[in-house]
Amino acid sequence: MYQILLYFSIPSKSKAIMKKIILLLTLSFFCSALFSQTNKAKKSTASSIFAKSDNVSAEMIFNILYLFITNKGTKKDTILLKSFEVDKLPSECKIEPFTTKGTTLHKITWQEKKTAQSKLKTEAAVTTVSVICDIASKTKVLTNEQTTTKITEIHFLDNKQTVSETIDRIRNEGFECIVNKAGDVVLKNKGKENKMIYVPADKKFVFASAGPSKKK
Repeated sequence: MYQILLYFSIPSKSKAIMKKIILLLTLSFFCSALFSQTNKAKKSTASSIFAKSDNVSAEMIFNILYLFITNKGTKKDTILLKSFEVDKLPSECKIEPFTTKGTTLHKITWQEKKTAQSKLKTEAAVTTVSVICDIASKTKVLTNEQTTTKITEIHFLDNKQTVSETIDRIRNEGFECIVNKAGDVVLKNKGKENKMIYVPADKKFVFASAGPSKKK
């Protein structure tokens, strides 16, 4: 009540000045809030470049990995590579251009890491993902995954679980994706080796041969 009486006791000229000050403070507050929100929006939509080769780049926007192709005088073309969980982003991404059957293709490779842990066992898996793209037609022509898992396990040697030993082993799944000098794809693991050749008319790789892995 005292504050209200005090306000009404202020001369009308002073009241007008106070109103102007309050209006300016209100406008300043709204402008600051708007600027802050704009800055947040700009930061959230900014992309992170994971790899680059000439006019081609692998970029992450939010949790989606895209391949961007910058063309002269036109906007960028994009190929969606993969969506990720927020806390499981790719690493060691690289882009390798190559030519096969008169067509320029790009092989994009990255790693995905995942760890599963319990009291007696830890599995640390690294998945190498390879995606081959035809940027002229904006298509993915081949996708391959190979996973190597390092397993560390504690084994007890007695019933009372007082003596134990730690055992390490490796589990491999899938095929390594190799592009040879001719531009053909070789999918290889410890026991098998499959060769794939590119068919430009169909925009895809097809199996040409399969057999046991060649020893080096």
